[in-house]
Amino acid sequence: MAVQTRDIDYRHADTLLSGFLVYDDDLSLPRPAVLISHAWGGRDEFVCNKARRLAELGYVAFALDMYGKGVLGEGPEQNARLMQPFVSDRGLLQARIIAALDTLRALPEVDPARIAAMGFCFGGLCVLDLARTGADLRGVISFHGLFTPPGNTAGRKIRAKVLVLHGYDDPMAPPDQVIALGRELTEAGADWQIHMYGHTRHAFTNPLANDPAFGTVYDPVADRRSWQAMQNFLTEVLN
Repeated sequence: MAVQTRDIDYRHADTLLSGFLVYDDDLSLPRPAVLISHAWGGRDEFVCNKARRLAELGYVAFALDMYGKGVLGEGPEQNARLMQPFVSDRGLLQARIIAALDTLRALPEVDPARIAAMGFCFGGLCVLDLARTGADLRGVISFHGLFTPPGNTAGRKIRAKVLVLHGYDDPMAPPDQVIALGRELTEAGADWQIHMYGHTRHAFTNPLANDPAFGTVYDPVADRRSWQAMQNFLTEVLN
């Protein structure tokens, strides 16, 4: 395997952003691609490592940037300040992630007809909103995401298949919100599935986010199961 990596600068309006691209150039190009949306702290090593793992599976992977080149939170308070403008203005969130999708689609390594997106926590909200806009991509995957509807996509059809991987005991998106999401996806005509992991809380894929008092608890079993579910889904929608 000859894994290639590079940072790719791109823009949304006046904001300079920097994504992280990974692919195996031993494989024929262009390849199916996966867009990866980060949690509330910014484009960190966690999502870059996920991109590397996806490249090992044969995909072109692109860890996007929602906040700006080099912008990373240094704790919950700063992370919340970085995330809040996008939670408050979902049109901004949607435009920002569409800019990342357009950047990925234009890369010569990428098959533009075979793209999926996945996200963690805040990133789960981002990729669900990408699907809610009716964006042309094969599928989206939310890992322990947030589900609050944006309020500006009612009546739109969701073209992407949707996979939601979620902890039943997640305090940030409890079961009633999961049920509401299922109803929303059904009304939007989506092909959707939701996997709920029992005795599992928020951020179950990230050992560094382990803070039981905050409601975030790493769970290696749910982490392994969700990664396998993701692989099965990507095989279905991209290959």
